[in-house]
Amino acid sequence: MQQQITLWLEKFGLEFSGVMSLLMVLGLIVLISVVIHLVLHRVVLAAIQRRGQRSQRVWQQAITQYKLFQRMALLLQGVIINLQAVLWLHAGSETQAIIVTAAQVWIMGFALLSLFSLLDTLLAMLRQSPISNQLPLRGIFQGLKLVAAILIGIMIVSLLMGKSPLLLLSGLGAMTAVLMLVFKDPILGLVAGIQLSANDMLSIGDWLEMPKYGADGAVTDIGLTTVKVRNWDNTVTTIPTYALISDSFKNWRSMSESGGRRIKRSINIDTTSVHFLSGEEQQRLNRNPLLQRYLNDKTQELSQHNQQTGVDLSSPLNGRRLTNLGTLRAYLVAYLRAHPGIHQNMTLMVRQLAPLPEGLPLEIYAFTNTTVWAEYESIQSDIFDHILAVINEFDLRVHQTPTGNDMRSMLNPLRQAADIS
Repeated sequence: MQQQITLWLEKFGLEFSGVMSLLMVLGLIVLISVVIHLVLHRVVLAAIQRRGQRSQRVWQQAITQYKLFQRMALLLQGVIINLQAVLWLHAGSETQAIIVTAAQVWIMGFALLSLFSLLDTLLAMLRQSPISNQLPLRGIFQGLKLVAAILIGIMIVSLLMGKSPLLLLSGLGAMTAVLMLVFKDPILGLVAGIQLSANDMLSIGDWLEMPKYGADGAVTDIGLTTVKVRNWDNTVTTIPTYALISDSFKNWRSMSESGGRRIKRSINIDTTSVHFLSGEEQQRLNRNPLLQRYLNDKTQELSQHNQQTGVDLSSPLNGRRLTNLGTLRAYLVAYLRAHPGIHQNMTLMVRQLAPLPEGLPLEIYAFTNTTVWAEYESIQSDIFDHILAVINEFDLRVHQTPTGNDMRSMLNPLRQAADIS
């Protein structure tokens, strides 16, 4: 093309040097590139941008957000500049070599960026699918980006050096140990992400608890090298992905999927308040609908047993009798069976634990029919509010360590006596 311009000008009696004709060709290349740039970015891409912003489709919004078409347009401009340099400049000239090399570097760079945009767009679309929560897609896509960046980097270096990429790749064998050290975290993270996905150990939205890293909250992101957890106090904890394979953690997903959350809490009973029920106490407690069946059946059972054994019931040591603690346990079981917030198809029991210096632990072991945290805490609190309120009806006392006020109450009579004397 440069030679054709020179011949064309000579026909009109104009004589230009080779430098002048070269500048004209370069000016023409720049002019065409600018025109194409304005058409693509001011007309075509502007229309696509407006349509993507108005669209309700996820893929159109993602393409606009991650600038896929913008980067592809810049890639196309590099291809056009490369073609112009090949067609219009002298083959083998230094100018052509410089422009072609620069254009090819431009093409490879924006090809890499276009790939990044394409992967980001695919990730945004796949996140709308339920299956995406079961796979560490972001970590996998980050791994693909890393591999693509390394390959493109090798190709750019080989282009600038004028060497074959295979020559550089063969030389990387001696740097394997260095590369393994530099890319240790990405490699471990990629392997860990595959293991987490294959074994269904963790997915986005799971409740993860990992005290070693101070994590207790919902998983918001599973990346190539890190996992982000938004804790319940709205702080964010970042955990190395490979740590989820090498260390232990608790995933509460199964609890959420089961539909019930466990209540496992006890109150300490003062053992000195435990005694046999008297007839008057039985009559008083028998007025409660939840205890009527238990008291009637248990009284009949004990009476039959005592008659069969023929023991002397005048001594409390003889025979079997009802206790206020056993009756409380039966009442609590019936109360939980009738509670609307308790899951009736899961384990439910009221049991005694080993006595402690602080008293006899009476434990409630049951499951709520909701896994929502606030509702769970409300149900649990209501149950123990009720237990603490009715325990006096069974002539039982809750053990409580003496407080400063208790000590002052004990000393007040002594002080008053001392003042009188």
